[in-house]
Amino acid sequence: MIPARVPALDPAARRALADTDAVVLTGLPNSPASLPVAAARLFGTSLRELFPHRTRTSVDGGVVGLHADSFDVVVDVGGRQVRRRHPDEDHVLISLAAAAPEGGLSFVLDAHEFTDSLDAELMDFLTGTDVDLYGRWAQTRGLPAAPRVARHVEYTRTGRRITRRSDGATALHRDPAADRVEALLARFDTEVGRVQRTLPRFGLEEGDVLVLDNYRCWHGRDAHVGSRTVHVQTIRTDEA
Repeated sequence: MIPARVPALDPAARRALADTDAVVLTGLPNSPASLPVAAARLFGTSLRELFPHRTRTSVDGGVVGLHADSFDVVVDVGGRQVRRRHPDEDHVLISLAAAAPEGGLSFVLDAHEFTDSLDAELMDFLTGTDVDLYGRWAQTRGLPAAPRVARHVEYTRTGRRITRRSDGATALHRDPAADRVEALLARFDTEVGRVQRTLPRFGLEEGDVLVLDNYRCWHGRDAHVGSRTVHVQTIRTDEA
């Protein structure tokens, strides 16, 4: 999909996000402070959790493949456990702070539609097999030691579908079907790579904020030359 571009203060921005689960907001200051402003404008009183923003700068960066933003990070702050990321963040806001001189175009995929188009074996795997979502990142600081067990396609208790995409997914420890799980994960990666090559690309202007339903939309960007900087913030709404 190519998200509509809508002025951030226009009521049409909410409608665009509701219709397609993706929108590009324009007209906000080029600052990380615009991310919580955009979240408040779009979600109002349904906004429940706002996770710390993060700034990412890449130089001569390679392709960032299709993914849904999610992570499981809990840190100790003054003896209190504080969650800095959540596996079920339901929206992501990405602001382009500095565009690369060349490349870095974005792409977005309707993950529900894509996974529904896969063959029966893969779809049964995605909906019916538990994996460790972040098992490949087990040594990452701040990542809880307990495996995060889930399926790629699940539903919230209110019926909202989650279609996950993480390159940290692996078979559960001592899963007797581990070889089959890893083989299907590899085949899933192949299918994602295939569709990624076919997606239309679109550019962001500096200061634009790309807002996505993180349960439905996967996103990525092409390789680029030179330096590129984005601000990213994930949130949870009451629908999560």
